[in-house]
Amino acid sequence: MSQKILIVDDEPLLVKGLKYGLEQDGYSTEVAYDGKKALEIQEKEKFDLIILDLMLPEIDGLEVCQKIREKSDVPIIMLTAKGEDMNKILGLEYGADDYMTKPFNILELKARIKAILRRSTNKESKLGDQIIYVDDFIINTLGRKVTVNGKEINLTAKEFDLLILLATNPGKVFTREELLEIIWGYEYFGDLRTVDVHIRRLREKIEKNSDNYEYILTKWGVGYYFRNRN
Repeated sequence: MSQKILIVDDEPLLVKGLKYGLEQDGYSTEVAYDGKKALEIQEKEKFDLIILDLMLPEIDGLEVCQKIREKSDVPIIMLTAKGEDMNKILGLEYGADDYMTKPFNILELKARIKAILRRSTNKESKLGDQIIYVDDFIINTLGRKVTVNGKEINLTAKEFDLLILLATNPGKVFTREELLEIIWGYEYFGDLRTVDVHIRRLREKIEKNSDNYEYILTKWGVGYYFRNRN
């Protein structure tokens, strides 16, 4: 069965080109030209990946991304015509897995799609239905769910991947470069603040005290690590 991709953009020519190019590679596609329609389609169907434009009619891409993230960790690639770093970082803060700035090379977009889907598939096959217990955390790798002290925590796909990597390697310090390479799984053309954004959002969700982190700690000048188990 072919993998299914939702394309959300209000530029008909771009959508037509993406749809044709992806279907030539064997993907199944659905299309939405505004944010409201995208959410309606995503509610009814299951997708393996979503390509989502930032500037959309009805509901903008950031809000669409945020609403999808409330219920799903489906990989999202954000498209933006804006080149400012803040817009790129903001897209990632709202739960996007990656971004590309228009105009972009279709071959590069395809490469990123393949890498994201390949890693997603590999994770599912390797992790199986494991339940991982780490301190106060219970990590369900099959359902991609995390509970802390009995409370379920809603994580995005990249936040979940970061938590598993750090929590299963307690005490090991990962540089931001290493985290980009391991979690994103290919040569990433963003800046290192992408990691900082995801770490900050993960901390907001799992840490009890924002002034005194218990789990995800910083090794100043080096990177991040999960505290050693007692």
